[in-house]
Amino acid sequence: MAEGFRVGFAGTPPFAATILAAILDGGFDVPLVVTRPDAAQGRGLKLRPSAVKALATSRGLAVVQPPTLRDEKGRSELTAHSLDVLVVAAYGLILPAPLLVWPRHGCINVHASLLPRWRGAAPIQRALLEGDVETGISVMHMDAGLDTGALIAVDPLPISPRETAGSLSEKLAAAGARRIVAVLSQLRKSGRLDEHQQPTTGVSYAPKIGRDEATIDWNASAPAADRRVRALDPSPGATTLLDGETLKIWRAEPATGRFGAPGTIVRAGRDGIVVACGEGALVALELQRAGGKRLSAAAFLAGHRLAAGTRFGAARG
Repeated sequence: MAEGFRVGFAGTPPFAATILAAILDGGFDVPLVVTRPDAAQGRGLKLRPSAVKALATSRGLAVVQPPTLRDEKGRSELTAHSLDVLVVAAYGLILPAPLLVWPRHGCINVHASLLPRWRGAAPIQRALLEGDVETGISVMHMDAGLDTGALIAVDPLPISPRETAGSLSEKLAAAGARRIVAVLSQLRKSGRLDEHQQPTTGVSYAPKIGRDEATIDWNASAPAADRRVRALDPSPGATTLLDGETLKIWRAEPATGRFGAPGTIVRAGRDGIVVACGEGALVALELQRAGGKRLSAAAFLAGHRLAAGTRFGAARG
């Protein structure tokens, strides 16, 4: 372990846990881990730790979980520790100005996009929704703006045609893990990092996915509907109505051709449920009823018969 160079870490989901694991495996001294408070999850709404807390606890690291950083009490839990640098990855809270200058070398963020494209909370989902063919990892020195800090490193990554938010997140986390270890090694060795300001063109924002955005728009094209399914997997899942009941579609593929009124089921069989879109059709391959399990189209149809002409997205008549 590299003594004398203290790295703090702030993050919450599995994406961040992958990066924390790489920092620890790289032999860096991590005296402080910051993550969001335990959240109620599952049917029983039991409090569960974040992926970062679970990892940190298993490694015997000190963990703090301030509910807010807006007041002195929340910030003091962090600033009680002396750090050389704080690495931030998908933490979930905005760091106020006093915290940005607290570590000796400031705060470094690992962001899942090619900045300045997709600044904000949901860069992976937004890239998929928009049909981007490339994304990547940006490592930046944080400032008071929303993902506006100077860039230390940028690593492009192609987006595969059938990528989901889950699979893309794993790839980006691995890329971010490799890059942050290299950046920290350089900072520890020389005490400085080469940086450059972000371009002023190509700026776009990635706000958190709202509940209304989970609903599949059957009037959209089949490729757009397919992108929504993939962008919202594994969370929160793309939804539609069937006889007034909310249904999630977890896996699908687009089909070309003319199929009729948007939302209409053209045919339903073991190979999938073909639903007409504004252009083309979406073939639903894996579905889930409220409170049920994710099922293949064949298993779903075994317990829920669907006749051609039935409409998705419509309330019970």
